[in-house]
Amino acid sequence: MTCQPIDGAAVSVSPSTWQKLLILYERILENGDKRTDGWLLVYSPLPVGGIFLCYLVIVWFGPKLMVQREPVNIQALLIIYNFSMVCLSAYMFYEFTASSWLANYSLLCQPVDYSENPLPMRMARVCWLFYFSKVIELADTMFFILRKKNNQLTFLHVYHHGTMIFNWWAGVKYVAGGQSFLIGLINSFVHVVMYMYYGLAALGPQMQKYLWWKRYLTSLQLLQFFIVTIHTAFNLYADCDFPDSMNMVVLGYALSLIALFSNFYYQSYLSKKTKQA
Repeated sequence: MTCQPIDGAAVSVSPSTWQKLLILYERILENGDKRTDGWLLVYSPLPVGGIFLCYLVIVWFGPKLMVQREPVNIQALLIIYNFSMVCLSAYMFYEFTASSWLANYSLLCQPVDYSENPLPMRMARVCWLFYFSKVIELADTMFFILRKKNNQLTFLHVYHHGTMIFNWWAGVKYVAGGQSFLIGLINSFVHVVMYMYYGLAALGPQMQKYLWWKRYLTSLQLLQFFIVTIHTAFNLYADCDFPDSMNMVVLGYALSLIALFSNFYYQSYLSKKTKQA
């Protein structure tokens, strides 16, 4: 930025911190995928940031509000919610699979097709739906609070649910398709299994004898993060026209989830087994 003093000599003036933030914000808004800019919760990070802040307030204040109250019986709601999420996850898995298969996606290197042709738009739409499903899944936390299952409000749970909405906001905003499709495809499949487990558990104690496979569900969740890590690391190494910055974020996030889920697996299954022995 320059200004013109009285003697006519141009003097350089550095922008203020606020001006730099405004410039950065404008870049965030204007450099996105123009196909998705008009879609719900995409153009600006402010709405999803507001959702995230509300989520944190509820996580902090909700258990305090429930201290003197009895757990809320929401069994019917849980059954409907969990089996609805099974159906939604199955639909997204189908859409990710069909869109990538029909467009001959490569598992090794797949740039984003920013055109408005039918297949790229179909992939972009399922990416947005996957992103929006992460907003819906914040309800998982609300249900724990209402049922006073505060032991479920772990750092892993809050971190995973809270950060996924930002990760996929960025995905839909900038790379709605391409290499990121595999994350949505695998995670949708895992969530079919996960919400099936939760749906069956919500039916009542009589279902417990059929839910012996919870340990394997955690193993499946871990496996998806290992696949994403290998897939993303290879894409960083390869000469592929997909943003390295996005790959680095995904790689770091996947590694953090491997660490957290591995600790959960150890504490839930291996540590207890050792103590029993």
